[in-house]
Amino acid sequence: MQITCPNCKVTTTASVALDITQFACPNCNNLYSYKDGSIGKLVKTFSYKPASITLVPGQKGTLEGKGYVITGVVVKKVEPHFYWREYILTAADGKQRFLSETNGHWMVLDAITDSFKIQHHPNTIDYNDRILHLYEFSKTSIAAAKGFFDYALPLGKENLTEFINPPNILSIEKDNGIENAFYGYHVDRKTIQKGFGIPVMPLKTGTGLVEPFFINIRNLVITLSAFSILILVSQLFIYSGRYQKEVLNSSLSFSTFNNKDFVSPSFTLEGGTAPITVELQSNVDNSWAAVQVGLINEVTNEEVYATKDIEYYHGYTDGENWTEGSTADNFNICGVPAGKYHFVVTPQKPPEDAANNSVHIIAKWDKPSIRNAALPIIFMLALCIAIYYWSVSFERKRWADSSFSTYN
Repeated sequence: MQITCPNCKVTTTASVALDITQFACPNCNNLYSYKDGSIGKLVKTFSYKPASITLVPGQKGTLEGKGYVITGVVVKKVEPHFYWREYILTAADGKQRFLSETNGHWMVLDAITDSFKIQHHPNTIDYNDRILHLYEFSKTSIAAAKGFFDYALPLGKENLTEFINPPNILSIEKDNGIENAFYGYHVDRKTIQKGFGIPVMPLKTGTGLVEPFFINIRNLVITLSAFSILILVSQLFIYSGRYQKEVLNSSLSFSTFNNKDFVSPSFTLEGGTAPITVELQSNVDNSWAAVQVGLINEVTNEEVYATKDIEYYHGYTDGENWTEGSTADNFNICGVPAGKYHFVVTPQKPPEDAANNSVHIIAKWDKPSIRNAALPIIFMLALCIAIYYWSVSFERKRWADSSFSTYN
């Protein structure tokens, strides 16, 4: 299929058979009638010259595994200055599909034979087992055209009604009482770029008309709910019957163990990982005591050490009593798994403190806190809430230009 424009003498070629009704020269923007293999009279000269056309008549490519040739390009306009591009894809068997591009967002549409009662602009339409919501009703016109057309391009204004349920769209055009409907869906721009070998794609801006949100919230909630149930069941299974176990309770005399190691009896821990809480108490009075606690795994020889200072000071200054610190303190050794252990405890006090005689130490392997299970569940819940509000913001942007937005 090859036509030479009678005005500018530029030849346009497309390697596909098509019963042509009109031809629009890509070079000089003249629209001609076409009949019986020859070009006819001039129908119109389009004054609008689009800044960029991504696909040109005659260009070949593939979409969803099938080969197509671009036979026609139409630039449509909604007053005052909103434009988008529609590309006609024709296969070797004559079947056609349509690509629509707006602000770098792409949709593929197919003509359907269904008719719809939209005279009163219903808010929703039930089609193809989906509820689609009215996005826009507007009057459109063709601002420019290029290539071969097997129908007469409407030269006046058309009524365009769009219903969406991302990633799907139902587009209904009506001209002089004749209705044409198209059903389509969002397609990733990389698919178009790869399929048609486009080196530079149009800049993607804003939110696409039926661009899906980045995350399927329903699937995310189901997945995280399953993980939450698994965490809770695992918590119950692993720690069922567990109770707090005291593994050390000793008073260490400074006269015996000041700056010397006290080695506790061995003890065995069984069950899931849990923290060991160490409680210290010493009768410090305007003084301090320090305790180094080492937990030794007798099987793996792994050692964990922690040092804690116990300080308590008090006095009377400027007519007021004051205190600082405490005679007791505690800390946790986190994530202690099952195994055989012993403690090495090294207490210390200043030599001038003759009043303080000992330090008391109690160590307990705690019953696992529900916090271990609650924290990841709370995090997943917070993640779901954050993503939900992100999706609401995404939808607000999508519907910002619609006269039928429920977000206004």
